[in-house]
Amino acid sequence: MVLLDYVPIFIMVSLAGIFGLVLSKASEIFGPKKPNPEKLSTYESGMQPIRTARERFSVKFYLVAMLFILFDVEIVFLYPWAAVVRELRLFGFIEMLIFVAVLLVGYVYILKKGALRWD
Repeated sequence: MVLLDYVPIFIMVSLAGIFGLVLSKASEIFGPKKPNPEKLSTYESGMQPIRTARERFSVKFYLVAMLFILFDVEIVFLYPWAAVVRELRLFGFIEMLIFVAVLLVGYVYILKKGALRWD
């Protein structure tokens, strides 16, 4: 049967999960417990929090984060291209110019829409 081939993997994943839980509980049981006001403070910097932790973030924060990820992914495509640029010759160069041009158009579009402005 095909499922018998996966038994060692299931055993290993189960043992890893059990090992993690046992070590976590052992740390709670045997770990030092000496609370003091310094350890119980919210921040290590010594600054008192001025607002609640349940504060909502602006949508702009998430938009900039997604745009960063989107334009950061272009590096994933540029590195392999740079490794084989000599073998691709003119065809590869033109293809990458088209790719970078599309990215540039997208970047100009988000700049025109004001997605990167913090108001």
